[in-house]
Amino acid sequence: MCTLQIEEEAHLLHICGSRSPSPRPRSGDLSLFDICWDDVLIPKVAKYLSLKDLFNLRCCSRVAQRFAEASLEIRAELHLSGNNSKNIEIAFKVLARCCHRLEVLHLACCKWLKDDLLLPLLKQNKQRLRAVNLNECVNITALSLQPIIVECKELRVLKLAKCQWLTTGAVDALTLHQSNLVEFDISHCGAIGERCLIIFFRKLNKLTILSLANTPSVTDQVLIQIGNYCKDLEHINLIGCAAISDYGVRALTVHCPRLRSLHILRCLRITELSLAALRQRQLFYIDRPPPPLQDVNAVAHNNAYNLNDFYPSDFLVY
Repeated sequence: MCTLQIEEEAHLLHICGSRSPSPRPRSGDLSLFDICWDDVLIPKVAKYLSLKDLFNLRCCSRVAQRFAEASLEIRAELHLSGNNSKNIEIAFKVLARCCHRLEVLHLACCKWLKDDLLLPLLKQNKQRLRAVNLNECVNITALSLQPIIVECKELRVLKLAKCQWLTTGAVDALTLHQSNLVEFDISHCGAIGERCLIIFFRKLNKLTILSLANTPSVTDQVLIQIGNYCKDLEHINLIGCAAISDYGVRALTVHCPRLRSLHILRCLRITELSLAALRQRQLFYIDRPPPPLQDVNAVAHNNAYNLNDFYPSDFLVY
């Protein structure tokens, strides 16, 4: 290697170590990495590079590697949902080591993800995380959820759909430690009990988006508690909740004035008796189209009871 190349490499390594401006070398041309990292390259350039770009850059030289890892250190969002490419576990270990300021973490459908990979990343970023998406992460356990529940004090969004490892105990821990969630998804989680959900929704009174699709333990009693305590609710997904009926939907109609959408496909016990009032709201969305007018009149004629007068005899107070 010639003297010129040695001097340039030494100069670049000095910049990478200090991450501050330094005098131009006496010989050689100005390179990209001579530009100040903290003030220019990382905030003005690196933010436009994708993860793929950063990892490609990381392979170019030792200086490029240090620059890429310095850029990852201040990255606020990590989106890997559905990424099951070859050697992704190796790349994730690099991310877990370098990322220290993550606020948004999307790892949905990552079949390769396990506790030993996820826990180091959570440990590095637990103070800042606001949104965590672990939908369909089937190979992790409730052990990974523990630092999220206990230590992520800024958490506002948590998605755990199709996580069969989610238990009543984990939801009880959420009830104790997380009261500021605004979006919550536990669709297809069959291990959670009705009583657990009733207590949980009494605590989470800031929810605006809620998905309970195909969760067997969702009953009218659960919806009544949601209506009583989640006054700011705007969107709710109840697709496939076969145990709910008009009485539960009526509770949402009366007590959730900000409700803007309702998903109730495959909820056979829900009829136009409860949906009619919601259809009268402006800009309100229901995923079930209204039936012909004659069908509505027939239902009203065949049902003599009044929803306003209903009080279920088996209602449980916990």
